[in-house]
Amino acid sequence: MEQRALTDEERLDWLQLIRSDNVGPVTFHALIAKFGTAAHALEALPGLTRNAAGKRAVRLAPRAVAERELAALRKYGARLIAACEPDYPQPLAALPDAPPLLAVHGRPELLRGICVGMVGARNASTNGRRFATKLAMDLGAAGLTIVSGLARGLDTAAHEGSLATGTVAVIAGGVDVVYPPENAKLMARIAEEGAVVAEQPFGLKPTARHFPYRNRVISGLSRAVVVVEATLKSGSLITARLAAEQGRDVLAVPGSPLDPRAAGTNGLIRDGATLITCAADVIAALGPLDSPFEQNQRVTTPSRIDVSAFAQAPQEVEAELDGASGLQDKILELLGFSPTTIDELTRRAQVSPATLASAILELELAGRIERQPGGQISLIISML
Repeated sequence: MEQRALTDEERLDWLQLIRSDNVGPVTFHALIAKFGTAAHALEALPGLTRNAAGKRAVRLAPRAVAERELAALRKYGARLIAACEPDYPQPLAALPDAPPLLAVHGRPELLRGICVGMVGARNASTNGRRFATKLAMDLGAAGLTIVSGLARGLDTAAHEGSLATGTVAVIAGGVDVVYPPENAKLMARIAEEGAVVAEQPFGLKPTARHFPYRNRVISGLSRAVVVVEATLKSGSLITARLAAEQGRDVLAVPGSPLDPRAAGTNGLIRDGATLITCAADVIAALGPLDSPFEQNQRVTTPSRIDVSAFAQAPQEVEAELDGASGLQDKILELLGFSPTTIDELTRRAQVSPATLASAILELELAGRIERQPGGQISLIISML
């Protein structure tokens, strides 16, 4: 995507598009690739699902809703940065599911620094919190920006340790919504001295389904992710998995095998994560700090729809699209409620990737299929 600043009208177009029914980040980028601009995509959306097995046209977010959200953000003191703009962090922009828009309250320049994610247990031990605070402080002193999720426990300790040098809190709800409530003062300090970042609508209170989306932003912003303490069922392991899929370094602090809060980190080390015990270990794992982040080489997210296919589709592919209704029926027949990869579906449907991409896009917008972790898709259970 070409870097350029959006006009106020274009920013509203982007906001209206991403807030419309069934338009997630991957679908948003596919629509921009297909139609060129968000304004053109908005014009085309109502008719785009006409062949999607008889489902209703996608409902656009009202323009007035987008205008109110943008006005509320500005009144709050936050700004909305689009994925095509120079201020948007490039490591995150390189991901296929990069948030099209990020709300930033505070210092957006911190997002362009070399970031290290730090995550861990919410019920962290005293030693774990002390270690996280010291590690964040030392990494900040070395010129690194600490990114975490403002959660209880290790996240809080990481932010507290890096307030003086620059910390970024990625939150699961709207940029104005404090969660957990006891971190209200910390969030206010981060907004003054660091940056609070969110992709969800202004005023939205987070639910459980929002946290994995937040986790992928934490890892996407970061060159490496450090896990300090984590149980075997910790959400921090989701962040570690996402980091590995995105081509980031995964670093873990070892712990006693008798402590359940070390089971997750010890497991990460066993499975190939880099063992670290101090800031020097993290810096050594990162390599030269003055070297650019090689996005194209390091991002290794599993196969998703190739959005470039829309812009490059040959004439014969456009002819194939005339039979889109039959292809959509075939896709629905091939899919089940267990996730299937795009590559596997392409082979089974025996069509070109560009043709399949357009059909999937229409089915997703119509609410017939949904995306799963790892770039897979499945039927939506409620469709029956």
